[in-house]
Amino acid sequence: MNDLIFRQVRILDGSGGPEWVGDVSVSDGRINEVGTVRDGLAPQGREIVAKGAVLCPGLIDTHAHDDGAFFRHPGMEFKLSQGVTTVVSGNCGFSAIPADPSKDSVAASGGILAGLEGEFTDLNGYYAAALARNPAINNMMLVGHNTVRSLVMGESKQAPNDVQMREMQAHVTRALEQGACGFSSGLIYRPGRYSDTDEVTELAKMAAPFDALYTTHMRNEGDKLLEAVEESLQIARDSGVHLHISHHKAAGKGNWGKVQQSLNRVDEALRQGQPVTLDVYPYTAGSGRMIEYFNLDRVSEDLAEVVRIASCKAFREYEGRMLVDIAAEENISLTDLVIKILTAPFGDRTLCIHFIIDEADVETNLAHADMMVGSDGIPDLRGKPHPRLFGTFPKVLGYYVRERGVLSLAEAVRRMTSLSAKTFGLSQRGEIKPGYYADLMLFRPDDIVDQATYDEPKTEAAGIDMVVVNGQIALEAGQHSGVGSGQMLQFRKGAFRS
Repeated sequence: MNDLIFRQVRILDGSGGPEWVGDVSVSDGRINEVGTVRDGLAPQGREIVAKGAVLCPGLIDTHAHDDGAFFRHPGMEFKLSQGVTTVVSGNCGFSAIPADPSKDSVAASGGILAGLEGEFTDLNGYYAAALARNPAINNMMLVGHNTVRSLVMGESKQAPNDVQMREMQAHVTRALEQGACGFSSGLIYRPGRYSDTDEVTELAKMAAPFDALYTTHMRNEGDKLLEAVEESLQIARDSGVHLHISHHKAAGKGNWGKVQQSLNRVDEALRQGQPVTLDVYPYTAGSGRMIEYFNLDRVSEDLAEVVRIASCKAFREYEGRMLVDIAAEENISLTDLVIKILTAPFGDRTLCIHFIIDEADVETNLAHADMMVGSDGIPDLRGKPHPRLFGTFPKVLGYYVRERGVLSLAEAVRRMTSLSAKTFGLSQRGEIKPGYYADLMLFRPDDIVDQATYDEPKTEAAGIDMVVVNGQIALEAGQHSGVGSGQMLQFRKGAFRS
């Protein structure tokens, strides 16, 4: 007997193939029949007449920082409202695990991991603690270099000695044994920036026996973008693992257009047989810890001119405002303002938005074969977060597919579902197939639109009628059900069981 039946719905099954019309049924959390549904409806089941809407697999956010959000915001409204049913967390070298409950992991990450609670030390413990919150969506995890290095070496700028390297390798291996899908780095951030290529390679090697990934926020995405791509390719090649380049971009006006050269180098590596994938967010602004972008001994006022404050514990009145406007109002220089913010109590946790990307580069990225989508949203709901937290996926489907025609609807869905599931080892997800987990999105292609803006970033999308997570209706007609049917996922193994 079926719990849900979608009748005569337009189906994009995630494969990239053309749309077709048929029935889809759901039973016990999985897709039961596709095409013609013969089984009956359970007594408490529902039959849904889609009225021209499209049914596709639930969307997969390949680049999330939701490690702590599963504790602070288990309803995950900012992801569900986009049609996202699964995220990959632990990116940019910052992961909830490994952990020492006696230490402040939030401080070590500059607030990126905010929200974490509990006494867990490893991935199994984190997954059990997260499941106890009844999360709304699924989560796959990476193990992060910055987290591992901080735990073993603190803020040391030195290269690890043999004992420290073995300890770091053991932490990475343990996370992979427990189901992490790979090892992530954030080489622009502290303490990852202190590491050399050999250190990262020796840690990435731990992923090879698991056929897992090395994902990276590269060492440079601006003037030295091409050199950073070469380093990333070398690390993955020497460690024998699949490389995934996170939020591919060319930062800074002087570098606009370089993404094509970067993509050409990736294509060359692919032709040589090296496995490489990438993701992108569909915005011309990035976001992150403000302190990582400025040298306080020599503040770049050119950068400061394009910076907007997202979250600032020391000066809440600055949130949502450009630095140039604040400096003019206070009659101080941009240099003095940056120093004022970053040296204030908790100033190092200030999150900013920086307008550093060319729109043409965004389209070049999205048009590239197999380019996936990742929000890179930082789930600090105080202040004015980057609108990508709420708007990434509807923006691709509404603006770049429907309005700009950068890629077809079927191809966009494939990039956000089956391709992402296969790349990140999400077993039996990402396609509408009998036996697969029933993660589904019902949406109207002519109406779907992101409504999150820089001024009103916490605005949910329109045009999404229903989201189903593991067979349970999690969102319907803009209302979140709170059913809490999300799972913690293990690389190529299915769901974690505590």
